[in-house]
Amino acid sequence: MTLDQFRPHVKVYMDPIVSVALRCRITPNILTIAAFFASAAAGILFFFRMELWAVFAVALNAFFDAMDGAVAREMKIQSLRGDFLDHAVDRYADIFIITGIFAGGLVPWQIGILALTGVLMASYLGTQAQAVGVGRYYGGLLGRADRLVLIMAIGIIDVFFPMNLYGLGWLGWLLLLFGIFGHFTAFQRFAYVWKNVK
Repeated sequence: MTLDQFRPHVKVYMDPIVSVALRCRITPNILTIAAFFASAAAGILFFFRMELWAVFAVALNAFFDAMDGAVAREMKIQSLRGDFLDHAVDRYADIFIITGIFAGGLVPWQIGILALTGVLMASYLGTQAQAVGVGRYYGGLLGRADRLVLIMAIGIIDVFFPMNLYGLGWLGWLLLLFGIFGHFTAFQRFAYVWKNVK
């Protein structure tokens, strides 16, 4: 179960913002590039231990990432090129944010690498399903929307209510879970595609 399945239900809240973007002639690709820079900023801010600002940058990344698709659908200009750009930026966002957290010393690098590989493999298998003819598949336990919401929530908690349990703070435990559940999600997606591929 992931938060990605609730995206259609937030359309009513996005529509007024989409209308503003259309009036300002903001294109989906501009929003995708804005998401890229927001995620890069988040990684840099995590690296320098500026967690609150980093969380704000993650929120901007999530906002722009939701907006680019919404604007494309409203303008009826969805394209393979835009989809390709969006997925490339999403993967860079995962790399920037998670690497910023462990490269800045907030989390041991071993756990950071586990989280990064789990996240990237889960995402890769979700889109690779389409490449082998099964259709894009985002099922499984941990989706991108889940990760972004958890990073924002735990990032704030880590600032105001720091803790150390077995040598790990809140973000350490979060990335450990990302690693475990990311690889589990990758396995779920692999099993689904393997079962359904022709």
